[in-house]
Amino acid sequence: MKIDEHVLKTYLRAPEVFVEGRGATLYDADGRTWIDFLSGIAVSALGHGHARLAAAIADQATRAIHVSNLFRHPYTEEVAARLARLTGLEAVFFANSGAEANEAALKLARKFQRTAGRPERSSFLALEGAFHGRTLGALSLTHNEKYRQPFGPLLECRWVPPGDAGRLEAALVEERPAALFVEPIQGEAGVRDVPLDYLRAARELCTRTGTVLVHDEVQAGCGRTGTFLAGDAAGVKPDVVTLAKPIAAGLPLGACVVARDFAHVLQPGDHGSTFAGGPLACRAALVFLEELEEHGLQQAVVERGAELDRGLRAIAREFPLVTELRGRGLMRGVRLREGAEEVQQDLYRRGLILNRTGGDVLRLLPPYVITRDELASGLALLRAALAARSQPARSNPARAGA
Repeated sequence: MKIDEHVLKTYLRAPEVFVEGRGATLYDADGRTWIDFLSGIAVSALGHGHARLAAAIADQATRAIHVSNLFRHPYTEEVAARLARLTGLEAVFFANSGAEANEAALKLARKFQRTAGRPERSSFLALEGAFHGRTLGALSLTHNEKYRQPFGPLLECRWVPPGDAGRLEAALVEERPAALFVEPIQGEAGVRDVPLDYLRAARELCTRTGTVLVHDEVQAGCGRTGTFLAGDAAGVKPDVVTLAKPIAAGLPLGACVVARDFAHVLQPGDHGSTFAGGPLACRAALVFLEELEEHGLQQAVVERGAELDRGLRAIAREFPLVTELRGRGLMRGVRLREGAEEVQQDLYRRGLILNRTGGDVLRLLPPYVITRDELASGLALLRAALAARSQPARSNPARAGA
């Protein structure tokens, strides 16, 4: 059978067929290995072949895979209670993905405004560079016109530049949107950190103007940056936070987590999902959250993140090709002066998986369980690829503190 003969061509996929993995290492059908610095685009937080996760999934598969949300199963409330505590919010709607979590947030924001007697507040505000998903509602918030143009008309949305609090205030006052959507770290835009002062200003401005503040932490959240939410670094809490990717360590699960004042906006029949929050995915999420909180995984992220930071700073000092380092914890971006696509392809040939985003940025999203040795091996491959691309300088002081 031909490769992908009956699969819609919505992805440009590598020819290799990955058949298994262990930790941060992937194996193809021919036995070749790759170090995984992408983890399924921030999904495989527990890496590959994680023993506790595999055992829990196998056990649950013999008990109940699906019961529907018309009935209860043992893990819904336990996972929701942990997420409420870890986020500092109140209640959870479970979805199957980040885009679905954002769809729930869109509907919640509109109903909140309508219930408050402001039905005219139906548009949305987001940031330039934003990526919130590919369903029609989430796509409406996504800034890149390439993604939106073939599928219009979409929901009404306006974008403002991240970092400019004055422009944000003017837009909130003029547009009176239902909600403002913010990624504390913009993944698809090139791992761009939204300034912490801006996150604080956005919180104050949304409170003042009656705008629902949504933090999209689908990629940056769930402990990847060293704290459970990336927005925690700014010392603020949104009204709604959306989570997904690593939350069930590879099984489809998303969450729309809301503050106390928003916990009763959606009533029975307002929203739903056939598969979301089922016992299999929630059992996997419970393993991930237990590993994060009770088995030292969050501390491991902090430690590996610091090691990754030191390694990348050393590389930036060595190679003038590196113009900027971005991100925190195990969510990092390495911006190159030129040749990012070629370097990414060279790294893949050498046995390191990462991807390119924002045009000129190599994005690193290793699994939380990555070891010191795996991290060091990946950094050595990155150094080798950069050396092949350019002559290293003796020192690159301009990037020593990048």
